[in-house]
Amino acid sequence: MEERGVIHGRFQVFHNDHLAYVLAGKARCRHLVVAITNPDPTLTRDDPADPGRSRTGSNPLTYFERYRLVRTALLEAGLSFDQFSVVPLPINIPELYRHYVPLDAVFFLTIYDDWGRRKHKQFEAAGLRTEILWERPESEKGLVASDIRRAMAAGEPWEDLVPPAVGTLLKQWKVPERLTAINLDR
Repeated sequence: MEERGVIHGRFQVFHNDHLAYVLAGKARCRHLVVAITNPDPTLTRDDPADPGRSRTGSNPLTYFERYRLVRTALLEAGLSFDQFSVVPLPINIPELYRHYVPLDAVFFLTIYDDWGRRKHKQFEAAGLRTEILWERPESEKGLVASDIRRAMAAGEPWEDLVPPAVGTLLKQWKVPERLTAINLDR
């Protein structure tokens, strides 16, 4: 078992498959650093491997909101504060990684598409130790946060797709109403 691991994602919104991914990383280390990518617009870059990930409509939640969602979901799943940390990570700016995450940790990731392969190469080029938790075709990805955001905006059922505590916070913060008011495609 590794002492420390890093796992990452935009978590826009944190859903049940995100929770399974994070817990799979936690099962491989004593302390897991959950790195939230695209922490703010000034640290978000376009990437041809996944051009939609930098759009405003793809990033409706603030870093702090996502921090709260991740933290709340992990506590609800039975982890304690000493088992994980939640930090920002400008994924597209490798020269900044050292300011946010422990570089001696193992970096866990999953691969479904070119974006996953690009991140894996980027981590390795930065000299980071990586472990691929699983690699699957995109057709087997499962839940997709953009689909959940669209369901929320359309007033369709979405609550069963997120951990219960996440659903509570999203409703408390009126995120479905917020999503209805913005153009998710811009």
